[in-house]
Amino acid sequence: MTISRRTLLGTGATGAALGLLTACGSNTGRDGGGSGGKGPRLAQWYHQYGEPGTEQAVKRYAAAYKKADVSVQWRPGNYDEQTAAALLTDSGPDVFEVNGPSLDQIRSGQVVDLTDLFDGVKDDFNPAVLAPKTYDGKIWSIPQVVDMHLLYYRKSLLQKAGVRPPRSLDELVDAAKALTTKDVKGLFLGNDGGAGALGLTPLYAAGLSSVTEDGEVGFDDPAAARTLGKLHRLYADKSLLLGAPADWSDPSAFVQELTAMQWCGLWALPAVKKELGDDFGVLALPADGAHGRPALPVGSYGAAVSARSGHKKEAKDFLKWLWIDRTEYQEDFALSYGSHIPARLSLAKKADKLKEGPAADAVRYSTAYGYAEPLLWTPASRTVYQDALSRIIKSGASPESELKSVVRKVRAELDRAKKKS
Repeated sequence: MTISRRTLLGTGATGAALGLLTACGSNTGRDGGGSGGKGPRLAQWYHQYGEPGTEQAVKRYAAAYKKADVSVQWRPGNYDEQTAAALLTDSGPDVFEVNGPSLDQIRSGQVVDLTDLFDGVKDDFNPAVLAPKTYDGKIWSIPQVVDMHLLYYRKSLLQKAGVRPPRSLDELVDAAKALTTKDVKGLFLGNDGGAGALGLTPLYAAGLSSVTEDGEVGFDDPAAARTLGKLHRLYADKSLLLGAPADWSDPSAFVQELTAMQWCGLWALPAVKKELGDDFGVLALPADGAHGRPALPVGSYGAAVSARSGHKKEAKDFLKWLWIDRTEYQEDFALSYGSHIPARLSLAKKADKLKEGPAADAVRYSTAYGYAEPLLWTPASRTVYQDALSRIIKSGASPESELKSVVRKVRAELDRAKKKS
């Protein structure tokens, strides 16, 4: 199974199952050839990327490091669960990329504090993706790249229908209806109607949040029900494309003109541009209400050090070299294999590929409107919220009653999480 960088958005790291200890088996990460550098052997794990050339690139970076013998392991399958299981053993990686780390991994001492590596450069990292890697005033992983979701729209189809790019959620609902014909749907949010792809984004577009800075429910507000109710209008108007051959993360429905607008990701931009040229634009999810603002999710796999590593100092030195000092590798990793934004603000600003058109808009949106799931937003909270959102969108369930139940359950989950701190 090939996993692309889009899996880092909204999935979260999961807990380890005992069976996965066997799945890691003898392929411990310390097997295989190293880079040949002098010093200790370091095992470095990556999840299996979908973009061609990425594996060769990270092995090239490792080979250039001369202070340790770095052995890169390319991990297919359910990477987050494999890593979570391996971190509980003495045969896991020394350094590894992680969709997190999770709150449980930090609190249980499975990862090493990397705060000192950011001396003098912390302000150069995109704050939206650095925040969920920070806990108790300490930074636990180094953001590698920024990925994000975007609303793609076909310029020619909007012009033909006399519709402007939507500036509010109400305008998006109206535009989707106006753009829907017998052959083309106005909007594609995923084959499930949008609950999985949109996630928390509508709440942030309403000016709310998932969890407040002081660890409370961030959407116990009438504005949440108002905003989520408008998503059902899209479904009721039959403006949504459903049953597409490929789901929302693939831009094929958009480039094949099955839909005039699609929620997708920055990773799709090169393919869209190749097929459509300049006949498209991108937006954040438009704001809703007087206190709303445009919103989109951003995320980043991070590079971390296992607390069980026998070479923690050397592992930290390697990560500083790769993800702090070697900016040319950071640029290459972000820009040469698919379309991504460097996690460093200075690198994103100077990248030629990101200076014009929709790519430049995406960079601006990521810093102005981007949000990331906070550490306290646990898988349990995510599940109860998305189940309710699905019922609101597809079944027309009452947003008020659904959210009342969600708020109660999320508050209990937050109380549970905070008691462990």
